[in-house]
Amino acid sequence: MSQESLIFFIGLLVFITPLLGIPYEWKVWTCMALGVLLLILGYRLRRAAYLRSLETTQGERQGDAFVESHALADVQRGGAEIRT
Repeated sequence: MSQESLIFFIGLLVFITPLLGIPYEWKVWTCMALGVLLLILGYRLRRAAYLRSLETTQGERQGDAFVESHALADVQRGGAEIRT
């Protein structure tokens, strides 16, 4: 069973648990245990997605980068270096 399916079914159990005719203490412990499972599975899925994104982008961040055009032109002409 995939982790996504497991998260769906655990969420369904969390939804159904208050409606079951079980003692209150059992409901509390069941909801807490299912919540911890959801946290762990959610973290694992998020971490896997993050690691996949690092592999596809070679560890580089995607986004706009600002470079001043006159400093870039100086470097291309062999002039002054870009100061950081």
